[in-house]
Amino acid sequence: MSTGVRRRMGVEERRRQLIGVALELFSRRSPDEVSIDEIASAAGISRPLVYHYFPGKLSLYEAALRRASDDLAGRFEEPREGPLGARLLRVMHRYFAFVDEHGPGFSALMRGGPAVGSSTTNALVDSVRQAAYVQVLSHLDVEEPPARLELVVRSWISLAESTALIWLDGRRVPRGELEVQLVYDFAALLAVSASFDEEMGALLGRVLAEEPPGGPLDALIARIAGPAAA
Repeated sequence: MSTGVRRRMGVEERRRQLIGVALELFSRRSPDEVSIDEIASAAGISRPLVYHYFPGKLSLYEAALRRASDDLAGRFEEPREGPLGARLLRVMHRYFAFVDEHGPGFSALMRGGPAVGSSTTNALVDSVRQAAYVQVLSHLDVEEPPARLELVVRSWISLAESTALIWLDGRRVPRGELEVQLVYDFAALLAVSASFDEEMGALLGRVLAEEPPGGPLDALIARIAGPAAA
């Protein structure tokens, strides 16, 4: 018969377990509402042992946010194959999947949560935004973006964040529609910028030329043309 002896975890393995447990709890409730006692109970260890691996709730919270931010930043990674509209739509699908699965944790990451104003949390949020920015430029095949393009991309990333945070408050708009809408928003921002700048106009022309019939951006053009024709 098995004696049921529990295997002793190494330091790093235990830290990873506690971070995973904290993330799971933060995905269901605000980190402000999750206590060290709950984390210890969910991990099957004592409260003092949690403090052995993390000096306090804030350090565990920041470690959990670091893992979440790495995961979120990775959602923007996409092979540079196929039309831009389809690529951005896949990115938005993965982005909102994270938001849907980790709502309170996502809100805490973007709004600061218990660590609001901390340099660590601010740096993590900035790292997600920068990773998204670099990935979008990669999709556009641009290494040194002009000022207007940087404004477009960073504005769109901020729009995706604010849209996700508002959506979490009741989920009143179907998630799939918002994912498509944000792809449309990116194209619209490009189009407005292109109306002021020839270089942006050339970039928009290249993006639209690569868009196949029935693709997300082609559908946007059809939606705009329909009311105009009517």
